[in-house]
Amino acid sequence: MNAKTMTLPLLVALVSGMSQARAAPVLAPELASFAVLGASTVTNTGATELIGNLGVSPGSAIPGFFGTLENDGPGTFTGAPHQADAFAGTAHIQLANMKADLGLLGPLKWLGAELGGLTLAPGIYSVLAGGNLTGTLTLDGAGDANAFWVFLVPSTLITAAGSVVDVIHAGAGAGLYWNVGSSATLGANSTFEGNILAGASISMGDGVTLSCGRALAHTGAVTMIHDTVNSADCAGTGEEGSNGLNGGVSAVVPEPETYALMLAGLGALCLVARGRRPRATAR
Repeated sequence: MNAKTMTLPLLVALVSGMSQARAAPVLAPELASFAVLGASTVTNTGATELIGNLGVSPGSAIPGFFGTLENDGPGTFTGAPHQADAFAGTAHIQLANMKADLGLLGPLKWLGAELGGLTLAPGIYSVLAGGNLTGTLTLDGAGDANAFWVFLVPSTLITAAGSVVDVIHAGAGAGLYWNVGSSATLGANSTFEGNILAGASISMGDGVTLSCGRALAHTGAVTMIHDTVNSADCAGTGEEGSNGLNGGVSAVVPEPETYALMLAGLGALCLVARGRRPRATAR
């Protein structure tokens, strides 16, 4: 086999391996603007604070917030209200599409039902049956500014009171998505991170903090009690950048095997080039 014949397959393999770099999921712009989006209704009790838009579709009621049609407080939000309008309807369609897209991602890493006590690298995780969190779940980006995690939870997601999702060593392009088949329930005083995309409803106990993400319910209600949802600024922890975990940035994340393939291909190309050097003529 001559040098040309050897070089072409190596180049094809190298380019093919590089094309397998995985792109982080991205929320569509209307959907990304919401801190909270419900389907049937959004209700609140207590001084809840939202950073981002607040909306509902196809339902229309949002009691418990100043600035809505009800305007009855005491909850507040920094964005715009969208109650059964075209903007909320578009975002609701985008939510359905995003849930479907997340469900097609792979390859999967499998987890048991209990997430507490785990430290997980970036990846796409499928949780067997319902997911539970008691204690702390640590997500370690290992210095990758574009690290992302996707959790596929086929039924319910339930966190115990005081539970924590802690994202460390990530950056401005990081993303975190919880694709929940039915309903998500966050226990009182939980500290949670990422975008919750629930097939049915989302319920937050008293004093929940949802950072760097959103509460998005596909068919049911979102219920809050003196909670905080921040969809905009994730720089407060010092671990994420201004867009970290909120789905607002698209990033390409090379798989580890991509680097290995590149190195192997470059090494083989060097050997081919070396073999093509002109040899000295014997005298």
